[in-house]
Amino acid sequence: DAPMSEEPDLPSQVQSAVRELLEHPGEGGTGDVLVFLPGEREIRDVGDALAAELPPGMELLPLYSRLPWEQQRRIFDAAGTRRLILSTNVAETSITVPRVRFVIDSGLARISRYSPSSRLQRLPIEPVARASCEQRKGRCGRVGPGVCIRLYGEADFEARPAFTEAEVLRTNLSALLLRLAADELGSAEEFPFLDSPDRRSLNDGYRTLLELGALDEEHRITDRGRAMARLPVDPRLARAILESRRFRAAAEVLAIAAGLSVPDPQI
Repeated sequence: DAPMSEEPDLPSQVQSAVRELLEHPGEGGTGDVLVFLPGEREIRDVGDALAAELPPGMELLPLYSRLPWEQQRRIFDAAGTRRLILSTNVAETSITVPRVRFVIDSGLARISRYSPSSRLQRLPIEPVARASCEQRKGRCGRVGPGVCIRLYGEADFEARPAFTEAEVLRTNLSALLLRLAADELGSAEEFPFLDSPDRRSLNDGYRTLLELGALDEEHRITDRGRAMARLPVDPRLARAILESRRFRAAAEVLAIAAGLSVPDPQI
């Protein structure tokens, strides 16, 4: 384990780890290398840093959920070329990358998190839970002995939570509350969630829907709320789309809503 600074220089750390694996492969032999990075931006930065120093015959491949399938499927090719794969946590559980015998784990991921104070959903880079660390390490030992290099120390690992916090505890609940009301499933306070959201998050969601006119003061759904619930977008965007017809700006608002509904293009 290598100590990780407050603002780690991931390209340099990954470069050092790759050099170590190539020079001292140990039980991993000549298998592929899988590097876990927090986002697309970091994949680009690390890829730029590594491109000039890879040995002849080693292929550099990015892997993330928004990558076109034609490019994602390259990791399943049966060609004998050795690969160095730079991936987000999509390779943690969603996709099983074959022939991996080495893992380099940054210990980081972009975690969707809602802030009730700012009322914004963000994607900050955060340390992943211990369970995710172990899952990542397991990617290099599926078909035989492998080697995992973690870019963080043992004390850092032990200080992390055991599991990732449930999404319902870290997301904007307005869409969920609107769906419960539209489907007449009862109040959120009585719904049997596996992990019950806290009162502050519920109140924030109710306040948002009240401001949008989707619920009344008694938390009952309005006609406007039913129209909003039929649109598969965030309630704030749904209200904007409904209002756009009144101002004869549907085409412009639909384009804006589409842009705001995709993941952050900067990551």
